[in-house]
Amino acid sequence: MGEIVFWTIVRTAVIIPLVWFSKPYISYSLWWMAGMMLLYAGIVHPAIIHYNLFMEQNKPIFDATLCSSCKHFDKTAVLCMKHDEHPTLQYLPCDGIDWQPQPVEIGETEEES
Repeated sequence: MGEIVFWTIVRTAVIIPLVWFSKPYISYSLWWMAGMMLLYAGIVHPAIIHYNLFMEQNKPIFDATLCSSCKHFDKTAVLCMKHDEHPTLQYLPCDGIDWQPQPVEIGETEEES
């Protein structure tokens, strides 16, 4: 997930000055529309696509490992925070020994979780 954030920041650092410096060359009413479209097409849309790819690539880990139901598992990084290691389908950082269920919030039912 950090790679997605990093490249989004890099694209933002390139596109914002590009839009800003194009202001004198484009009429003001068209500049706003072109700027918004460029921001979406160059920053937001690629971030959404990469996030969906990240979730698709890690779906087997979320669905088929013991780690995904542990309170030490960070879904955004696919990381066991207790052992600071990434679980895979063949490797669990703690071998299930340090597994602890995620806490259930008050008012949450099994259907919602």
